[in-house]
Amino acid sequence: MDRREFLRFLSILPFLSSIKNNLLRRINLKEEYLKIFEISENNIKKILQTALKNGGNFSELYLEYSLSSYLKLEEGQLKEPSISIKKGAGVRVIEGEKVGYSYTESLEKNDLEKIALISSSIAKNRVSLQRFHFKEKPFKRYYPEDVISGISPEEKISLLERGYNKVFGRKHVKRVSITYSDSVKLKIIANSQGLFISDYQPLIRYNVEIIAEKGGERTRGYEGGGGRRGLDYFKEVKPEQIAEEALRQALLQLDAYESPAGEFEVVLASGDSGVLLHESIGHPLEGDFNRKKTSAFTNRVGERVACPECTIIDSGIIPNSRGSINIDDEGNLSKENILIENGILKGYIHDRISSDFFKVSPTGNGRRDSYKYPPIPRMTNTYMANGKYSPEEIIKSVKKGVYVKSYSGGEVDISSGDFVFKATEAYLIENGKITKPLKDVTLIGNGPDILTKIVMVGNDLKLSDGKWTCGKDGQSVPVGVGLPTIKIKKLTVGGTSI
Repeated sequence: MDRREFLRFLSILPFLSSIKNNLLRRINLKEEYLKIFEISENNIKKILQTALKNGGNFSELYLEYSLSSYLKLEEGQLKEPSISIKKGAGVRVIEGEKVGYSYTESLEKNDLEKIALISSSIAKNRVSLQRFHFKEKPFKRYYPEDVISGISPEEKISLLERGYNKVFGRKHVKRVSITYSDSVKLKIIANSQGLFISDYQPLIRYNVEIIAEKGGERTRGYEGGGGRRGLDYFKEVKPEQIAEEALRQALLQLDAYESPAGEFEVVLASGDSGVLLHESIGHPLEGDFNRKKTSAFTNRVGERVACPECTIIDSGIIPNSRGSINIDDEGNLSKENILIENGILKGYIHDRISSDFFKVSPTGNGRRDSYKYPPIPRMTNTYMANGKYSPEEIIKSVKKGVYVKSYSGGEVDISSGDFVFKATEAYLIENGKITKPLKDVTLIGNGPDILTKIVMVGNDLKLSDGKWTCGKDGQSVPVGVGLPTIKIKKLTVGGTSI
């Protein structure tokens, strides 16, 4: 599809201007949200009461309306353009640890009542129906509101072209693929305890993938970014910069050496290395795994689980970050949660069910992919706090080791904490200096064990630019990760022995 055809494609979608001009004009007001979802406050109450027909301790209605767009520029052509609009609702009923959940893509009153009745079937305690009055909960906002609907199709295409033109035709480059996506999500959460709360969530993402080739060998470079913001992001991080970084990574791998294999001192660079923390430590600290006693950290609150230099935080209140949320998908206020403080396990992150089980306050981590799923404990922005060492001091302290900067993913066993991660950019450290670039580097270890083997924590905490998405139980949510430079005294590196 060429540029002209794509613009014509967008012009025939009348709901775009409707959403921009009518639906999102005053999104802070409850009345505006009720208009968007074409539902009354009284009908919401009736649905919640219907959900408690058979008893139950709690009922909840989640309403969602979202709009997303996607563009891809490859081989000089716009490909796979799409605009999708989704709306739907889910009703949840809780009785003890039992959960009934059903959803519908219709917002008609009769269909909402049907799913309320389905969800109610798990309850058997036959308590009297609860009476309640809605109270709106005010909250602080950590990202702007209507920053997506004002971005024109021409501006989106221009962003793609700027990155593409910067790297296309460069030496060794075989393919350039650049994608831009944005979305807005509006939601209402109401429950039988009288909560009524609504929010608007914007999100943008820009990704560049480059395939390079030399001497028959092909390598891949990847870089991306974004967050809960609008075009102002590209004033700080230009498309050309993102494309150049992807190119640098691809070219670096063409001249990289085979990785050594064995146990080494390993230095994890600041920023993207936070994904290892997220996967190997963050997931085992989610409340549902600990409630079910399947986590390596089960029943260890108050114990020392890491070196004294380690403080690990999950925070949904970092302005504009990809993982930030004003409220979670249960209507709880987002907050900063200290999970491990100076090596001591302080607590887990929770949804309603796990916080009730552990008899603690909600942490603002009940999240869901969409109205099709019930909320579960999920991370927001997870990172390790700064230490006292400069990154230069840390690297200088290593006689022979491996320095790792970026990753293509990995696998973690939640119950044991065992992990395997594939690095996409790594280097050999020799006599306190970074020397050869390495390829085929795999990190193999155990998350809880690694926490006890961190011997130096840097003072250069960096959050990875908004590129990460977390999967769990079939659901995906945007998250942020971060880390200062850290040194692990011993970690298994998979590669080729030298």
